[in-house]
Amino acid sequence: MSVPERSDGAKVVIAGGGVAGLEAMLALRGRADVELHAPRREFAYRPLAVGEPFGAGRVLTYDLADLAERGGASFRLDSIVAVDGDRRHVVTRDGREVPYDYLLLAHGVRMLWAVPGAVTFWGVPDEGVVADVVRGLREGELGSAVFTMPGGASWPLPTYELALLAEASLARAGAGGVELRVVTPEDVPLALFGVRAGRQVADLLAERGIEVICGVHPVKFERGLLQVAPGEPIATDAVVSAPRLEGRRIAGVPHDPAGFIPVDEHCRVLGMERVFAAGDVTAFPIKQGGIAAQQADVAAEAIGVEIGVEARPEPFDPILRATLWTGEGPRYLYGKLSGGHGETSKLSDRPLWEEEGKIVGRHLAPFLSSMPGAARPGGQSDRIPLR
Repeated sequence: MSVPERSDGAKVVIAGGGVAGLEAMLALRGRADVELHAPRREFAYRPLAVGEPFGAGRVLTYDLADLAERGGASFRLDSIVAVDGDRRHVVTRDGREVPYDYLLLAHGVRMLWAVPGAVTFWGVPDEGVVADVVRGLREGELGSAVFTMPGGASWPLPTYELALLAEASLARAGAGGVELRVVTPEDVPLALFGVRAGRQVADLLAERGIEVICGVHPVKFERGLLQVAPGEPIATDAVVSAPRLEGRRIAGVPHDPAGFIPVDEHCRVLGMERVFAAGDVTAFPIKQGGIAAQQADVAAEAIGVEIGVEARPEPFDPILRATLWTGEGPRYLYGKLSGGHGETSKLSDRPLWEEEGKIVGRHLAPFLSSMPGAARPGGQSDRIPLR
């Protein structure tokens, strides 16, 4: 496909160096002058973090300045703290004003402690505390564990992966008699994919001896009891919880009470001109890299139309794809969220899409896989090694 000529003078500022920011940067390559702002120098490819406590994967990191240069953009190491929509400039943490023609907000979320007393899986390197729980289960110091998540906007897949990987690790070590449970506010496991896929995941967990308790929220863990609502406390030796998510607020940008930004079907920020948002910081309730990449593509197309290099913008029509690590080989989940929830959902032991990587991004996945000397994001094994 040929790349349209760039519209002279169109400057797009992107706030955030995560999946959405990088996907938008690549989608706008050759179409605008892109300036990427991020508070850190590295992009961490985080979906593989669930394997770290088991020695089955690692978080891959990339230098953002290098990625920006290869993607035809400039990189600025700073945080955007305010937006002046009338004057079309952003304000950085050090007080510098940066003008823009278009602004894409992709600055992500804050991860907060959700369950007092529980171990929190943050999804970043150095998961030593989670590894300690797994080690305690394997060596007989702990006889049971619960894997759980708070309600609200989230991405529940890692909770199920941790439970499945723990079971695989115990089976390989010959550690029997350990009770593993998943406690979730969902009606069925991974309900966001749809009823059919959710039931298939429930069957997989049952086959592996992992009990699932649905429809309850974790409250706190103390003295060997996980308090839940509604219901009676659950006795267990350890609890591993996903964090609670909250949108990162920027002055001058509308947010809902949880800090998330409302957007329209083309990812325009409601009530603002020439300002778009994509990824976890938006009010779309599912926080997943593939969804973030789709929103970034939608926003980039809408910007392209406005600067005259795209024919028409496509609305956000989310398709949910995910690779579920089980410790016995990956499973692939698919669900078209706008097509009658659950009608298209499926769980398969064979890939259901062509793009590589645990995050499916039209531009980002092949871009990262083509990096010279870089590990391929889709190339990690989820089979638990013997230790």
